[in-house]
Order: sequence, then C-alpha cells, then structure tokens
Amino acid sequence: MLRPALWCLSYLGLVCLPLALSWLMAFPARSIRNELASGLGLLAFAIILVEFVLSGRFRTLSNTLGLDITIRFHQLIGRVALAFALLHPFLYDFLPGPERPWDTSRELTVTTNFWALLPGIVAFVLLPAFVLASIHRDALGYKYERWRILHGFGALLIVGLLLLHAEAAGRYSAEPPLIWTWRILTGLAVLALIYVYVLKPIYQARHGWRVSRIERLTPRQWDLRITPEGHAGASFQAGQFVWLNVGHSPFSLNENPFSISSAPTDDPEIGFVIKELGDFTGALHKVSVGDRAYIDSAYGSLTIDGRTEPDVVLIAGGVGIAPMLSILRKMALDQDARNAVLIYGNRMADQIVFRDELDALHGSGRAEVVHVLYEPQDGWPGETGYIDAALLDRVLGERLFETGVFVLCGPPVMLSSVETALMTRDVPASRILMERFQYD
Repeated sequence: MLRPALWCLSYLGLVCLPLALSWLMAFPARSIRNELASGLGLLAFAIILVEFVLSGRFRTLSNTLGLDITIRFHQLIGRVALAFALLHPFLYDFLPGPERPWDTSRELTVTTNFWALLPGIVAFVLLPAFVLASIHRDALGYKYERWRILHGFGALLIVGLLLLHAEAAGRYSAEPPLIWTWRILTGLAVLALIYVYVLKPIYQARHGWRVSRIERLTPRQWDLRITPEGHAGASFQAGQFVWLNVGHSPFSLNENPFSISSAPTDDPEIGFVIKELGDFTGALHKVSVGDRAYIDSAYGSLTIDGRTEPDVVLIAGGVGIAPMLSILRKMALDQDARNAVLIYGNRMADQIVFRDELDALHGSGRAEVVHVLYEPQDGWPGETGYIDAALLDRVLGERLFETGVFVLCGPPVMLSSVETALMTRDVPASRILMERFQYD
C-alpha cells in the first residue's frame, strides 16, 4: 500500500504546487472571490498538465494503482479541471477596467489587454469541446487511432494556449516562480507525449514479433500467437494485457489492448484470444503466419501473483476468458494448491473456447468450471441466464465470499452487475480485481 500512497501524495504535491508558490509570494490580499478565482485557474492548469501521465500508458503508475483506477481518475479529474477552468473567469467580483500603474500586484484590476486574454478565451472554448468529444467519441464515430492522435495533440494545443494566457494575464503566474513552474510542467507534458508517440515506437521497431499461429476457434473468435524476432521476448504476469499491433508500422498508432491467454513460461511465444468486433479484429482472416507484429507490454493488475487468499474465483464473460486462461494455465504449471473456480458466460455453446482444456481442468480437480449460457440450445445441462447475484449464490456458497479473491473480465454490464453483487455480500474492494477496456 506504500507505493500507491506515495503516488497519491506526489500527485497532490504537483497539482497544489502553484497554489503553494502563489501563497509564498505574499501579495496584498484581495477578496475571497478574487483569490478563489485565481486559485481555481491555477488548479485547473496544474491538473491538465498532470493529466498527460495519467493516460494508462505508463506501466509503473497504472500497474501500481490499477488500470481501472488510473483511467477513471484521469477521466473524472479532467472533468473537475474543466469545471474549475469554466468557473475561474466568472468568480472575480469586479469588472475589468483600465490598469493602474501603481497597482503592480493587480490588487484592484484585472488586465484588459486583449492579446493577453485571447489565448485564454480560445482555450475556454476548446477545453469543453475537447472533453465532450472525449466522452462521446464512440458516438462521434472516430476510429481509435484518429481519436488518439487528436486527443494527445489537442491537449497539447490547449496547454500551449493556457501557458501563454497564464504568463500574460495571470496575477501570480506572471511572476518568475510560477513562470518556471508552468514551463517545467509543460516540458514534462511534452516529454510524456514524446515517450508515448516516439520513444515507445522506436523501441518496438527494434523488438519486433512475428505471427506464429492464427486459428479460428469459434465463428467469431481467434487464437493468435506471436513469437519474438531477434530478442528474448517480453516478461508478463498471468492476467496482464499488451497493446498489440499486427501488420502496421509501430508509429502508425494501429494498436489495441488484448489480454494474454498464454501462461508465462520459458517459451517466449505469447497467445491471445481475440473476438471480431472492430476494424482490426474484423480483418483477422487476412492475418497470416509470418506477419510482422509489435507489442507494448505488459500492463494491468488483473493478476493473482503474490495474493495469499486460499480461493481464486475467476468470472469471465465472452472474450474475457483470455486472462482467465492465462491464470489457470499458470496455476496448473505451478501446481498451485489453491482452490480455483471459473464461471464462464457466453451466449451460445459454440462460443466456448478451449472447451476440452477447461473440461480437462474440471475433470482433474484443478479447477471447478461452471459454464453459463443465456441462449442455450435444448438439452443444455449447465447453468443458464446471466451471471448475476442469484447465480453467484447458487454456485459459490458462503465460504468463497469470505475467503476468495475475485477476478472479473468481460462486458461492462457484467462487470458492474457482478461487482455490485459481490459488494452487497461484503466482499471488500481489495479482493475484487477487474479491468475495463471501455470507459464512459
């Protein structure tokens, strides 16, 4: 718990640093509304700058806090910054007027210099449009690759405008301590973009992979495997995911997150279970053995490595089975003595992947496997319906709620439903592991 606490303290220190520096300047006091207006502007700019490292693409951060927490916080705090930025100019309790030469600390007036205000006005218009476009990007129909480049460099444009506005029109930000603070933080934001958009692709280009197997498992699901080319491969923990790019340049941004289905072993080959859904996955039939691939790995905290709970409950919906396969395969290789239960939901029986392997695990006693179908054919002997509270009660029993670690992966609706069911049964959040690949 120490590392997450240090990250949180570091975050608070960075976003509050401009406020602390403005307080140390000991300017003549103004009304509470005026100081609040300036404070909200300082906080909004600081939050926006630190957002660049909360994208989920920095493994040390996202793997420590958890990807869900990192991305959710990125989204929520971005909306907080928007609210602060929009309130900031309207809280001043005096009207702008001609600047007074003797009022060097701007105790009485706000600048009326149009060119000093213009960058802030443009940012004031762009920022809500930017946030709304991010929230509704699916409805807008943007391809992920296009949205990603617009999101990164659109944020950089807004930061540049805010930097100009802060230095030209700010009461506190026009002073050297804050000028240098803003410039350093802006430089770090630029470096974050360079790291993600330039340095990572360069590394990937030098550590390429090749497709070693592509096989259709079900009408819409594929088993894709890649092997390293000229290097030792990638280290990962069972349950983690990578950003995978097949058939494109590593600089093209054509990459998508896929959970690893293979177990960490001495064999450097990595496997995935991929469902046909989007642009890339819908063209899996065109992928051939030998095609070039690149990965950015490994991300995620959906892993039971280091956990001490005696029971492991894996709950998967559809293609969410991929990380569960990795965990079960790792447990089998390690001869892990913990009790394992897999609840695996699908629409129809022909969508179950690696059924023989799962049946073998069930038959050998290494794991209890419970299949759930919500459109079963006549004669289906297993569970039916959805993975809900009633099914969990029926399958698990009281002891597992008290002792198990729960690993969840699947559609957002299933994740929310199962999480709610577990929490109503007093399962603490620390024993519920899940990651979403879709966010509102």
